[in-house]
Amino acid sequence: MKRLIAILPVAAFVLVLLGFMVGLRRDPAILPSMLIGKPLPAFNLPPLKASEPGLASADLTGEPMLLNVFASWCGPCREEQPTLLQMKSEGVKIVGLDWKEEAAAGARWLDENGDPYLRTGNDSTGRAGIDLGVSGVPETFVVDRRGRVRYRQVGAITPEVWVQTIAPLMAKLKAES
Repeated sequence: MKRLIAILPVAAFVLVLLGFMVGLRRDPAILPSMLIGKPLPAFNLPPLKASEPGLASADLTGEPMLLNVFASWCGPCREEQPTLLQMKSEGVKIVGLDWKEEAAAGARWLDENGDPYLRTGNDSTGRAGIDLGVSGVPETFVVDRRGRVRYRQVGAITPEVWVQTIAPLMAKLKAES
């Protein structure tokens, strides 16, 4: 019995050590999405500007496109903006979801930094973002022509991410259409 009591802390330490070793092999930047392969959750958001249309999940059907979640207070969003504008100039269809802020702030930010979006909706309450599983901004969802999520990019879209990951997927989805 005394021997078992002496071995128990060593066994517990070995189990904890094995758990840490398994955890170190995982990439902490990868945040899986439960939406992959599933339809976008239903949402219908008001516009940033009264003169423009808002954004609804039904708008993300017909052809592959990107749903980019952004905010004016987001530093990495500012970093990805030139890439989004370049993608727009190349014909990439992008819609925007302005997350957790007043519409006027998002509209002003787009006026100052360029607007890469076909449509933009304001999610001031953050409800649509919660339904999408957004953990922070920026996040981008690749959506196929049927409105199903095919990929989730956590963090800014850099030129490398665009060329190496998202552009090939978009080309594949267009070929499927």
